Amino acid sequence: MRVLVAAAVALLALTACTADAGPEESAAPTEPAAVETDLPPCPAGSGEPAAGDLVVSLDCLGGGDLDLAQAPGVPTVLNLWASWCGPCRAELPHVQQLSEVAGEQVRVLGVDTQDGLPQGTSFAADAGLTFPSAFDGGGELAAELGLLGLPHTVFLTADGAVVHVERGEVSSYEELRSLVAEHLGVQL
Repeated sequence: MRVLVAAAVALLALTACTADAGPEESAAPTEPAAVETDLPPCPAGSGEPAAGDLVVSLDCLGGGDLDLAQAPGVPTVLNLWASWCGPCRAELPHVQQLSEVAGEQVRVLGVDTQDGLPQGTSFAADAGLTFPSAFDGGGELAAELGLLGLPHTVFLTADGAVVHVERGEVSSYEELRSLVAEHLGVQL
């Protein structure tokens, strides 16, 4: 019996986080304005309707809204993360590096999902994130995309079409850069 329990624990540790892994108390959405953050506001969309089917609008941790029904106007990498997700914690430094290197060629945005607002903003500060991130405590975006677990990285064209969803952890900056080149056609 101990062997079965140990195997189950090891298997859970090796797989990506699931939506059930977060604390129940932190899963309820909270107004982003209630927590102070140094993250920048989300950029406005192009004003044009997005080519994709995403209709989610989220509050940004740094102010403003992330309206995915509007085309972003530039190729975009959208990373879904949560403070309680171990693979997300390992992956976010690569996303941060991408945001620093990409400049105006690729927009990098985060979505703190299925998380508590205080936990997400505290983690973002501790991790040194500087790219805009929205808050989706209830996991509305992940549900709309049919995604379970975390992390996920969504690649959007300039007109807002989803061209690829990378399920699970991206293990290096080089891997992320390669995915940007492959799915968005941008060489960094």
